[in-house]
Amino acid sequence: MTMPALTLPGKTPNAARPRRLHRPLDERLLYGACVLVPVVALVLFFLLPLGTIVWRSVVEEEGGVGLANYLALFRTPGILRAVGNSLLVGGATTVVCLLLGFMVAYAVQRTRIPGKRFVAAALSLPLLAPSLVLGLGLIFLLGRNGLVSNLIGTRLNIYGFPGLLIANVLYALPQAVLIIQAALRQSDARYYDAAEVMGATRFQQFFGITLPNVKFGLLSAGFVVFTVTITDFGNAVTIGGDFSVLATEIYNQVTGQMKFGIGAAVGILLLLPTGIAVYIERVAAQRQFGTASESALPPVPDYVPMRDIPLFLATMTLALSIVAVVGTVVFASFVRLWPYRLDLTLKHYSITLSGGYDPLWTSLAVSAGAAAIGTALLFALVLGLRRMPPGVAKAVYLLAVLPVGVPGLVLGLSYIFAFNLAGTPLHMLYGTVLLLALCNFYHYHTQGFLTMVTGMRAVPPALEEAASCLGGGVLRVLGDVVVPVMVPTLLSVFFFLFMRSMVTLSAIIFLVTPSTNLAAVTVMRLDEAGFVSQAAAFSTCIMAAVAAAALAMRGALSLATRRKAA
Repeated sequence: MTMPALTLPGKTPNAARPRRLHRPLDERLLYGACVLVPVVALVLFFLLPLGTIVWRSVVEEEGGVGLANYLALFRTPGILRAVGNSLLVGGATTVVCLLLGFMVAYAVQRTRIPGKRFVAAALSLPLLAPSLVLGLGLIFLLGRNGLVSNLIGTRLNIYGFPGLLIANVLYALPQAVLIIQAALRQSDARYYDAAEVMGATRFQQFFGITLPNVKFGLLSAGFVVFTVTITDFGNAVTIGGDFSVLATEIYNQVTGQMKFGIGAAVGILLLLPTGIAVYIERVAAQRQFGTASESALPPVPDYVPMRDIPLFLATMTLALSIVAVVGTVVFASFVRLWPYRLDLTLKHYSITLSGGYDPLWTSLAVSAGAAAIGTALLFALVLGLRRMPPGVAKAVYLLAVLPVGVPGLVLGLSYIFAFNLAGTPLHMLYGTVLLLALCNFYHYHTQGFLTMVTGMRAVPPALEEAASCLGGGVLRVLGDVVVPVMVPTLLSVFFFLFMRSMVTLSAIIFLVTPSTNLAAVTVMRLDEAGFVSQAAAFSTCIMAAVAAAALAMRGALSLATRRKAA
């Protein structure tokens, strides 16, 4: 899920710091602690685990150090095929998502088609559920015993590349649309006015102004989609079938064959393309959004039937397809035997397998913990960075954005190596709700950090200085100036971390234990065991919890905005 207030920074957070040079010792100690605690936590729960997976990838079975694990990849059946399959499905998903994403973003941003709110609501559905829900919905619709197969009397085979491609497109499309839509908003209507005065046709304006203006947005969206696709585990394990990819291969090597060294080497293999993709995406995003002019006039769309009617039909078809896939999962959870007996029942909600509803309560506790800990640490870090010397601030800033380049599956595996070592102090965290919460937090650390940086820039330095000069201590300034301005950002970061923790699967798949099983993992276990209706029921419960959190966030933001205006 993309953060509501996420914008990419053009400079480090200390750029807008207050200019007071001589501060009391207690104030300096406070701001120093604000930076030190989150940085130590970053080292312990991000850098250390990442270092252990690199180390384990070069530790051989006999105990020596070398490249045997990497050389074994070439002799391990299926690894090279998984690499090829990952690149194939990632590339195909990227191309399809860019085409569809540009079409939807353009229709919503530059035309006067009706139903834009419905399109936006439909696009938000994949963000409310674990990715495997989309695979589950496609199986209900297009599987061998799916609704369509039952209607036409032919058993369709959705498993493998076609199913994985469709599921990944539905999963990644909302993120592509949001990025391209943001790029389209940066356009200046004055360019179009000038082109029209010079006699340029609409096609010439489209190819001469619109496409060049969003080229970096398209590049950014492409690499986001590629990264999301190549590291996703939920769809691959649900609908991938025999079409193995790197995400499922690393899971099989570790949990199926207990080959931790090879699993670590595959993790490093997965880390390289995503790291490169994230770097290019960041550069493209800075080029796109860093050159935007504040005085730009947004284009006002006019009604062009030859353009708007086809775009309306295509966009609505896509939105209805997403609603159909997610809605089918919800509906199937209430029918007796999908798709043969469609009478309504609640029996699938009587779940006794895999711990019943205990994993859902555990997920709520983990998500609340990740949100609370994450919001507090990120607020302290960004607050303290404003008072740090530029060199220190830049170094910490670089460290804080690094987690975005690490796939959840790799981060989860690295936690196994770092925290499942008996006899070490960190071992006491293994198998606890706290470690799961920390893993989820550091998986989404970068998005929360950048949002917090953006929110902190809204705090007026002059008002801070004035409050301080009037005798207010640091706590008074925080309570009267900083926190009131930051309330919407704090709420956004809290609910973002909560909702992403509820639906993530890849980061915690290696860390769950019988006593700390989580909701998304339970859906996968139920589906693997053939209890697909119960899996649909559990998925519906997760979506209901996340939707309730989204509504609570909107209500809290609305309340905070009204109080600020008053």
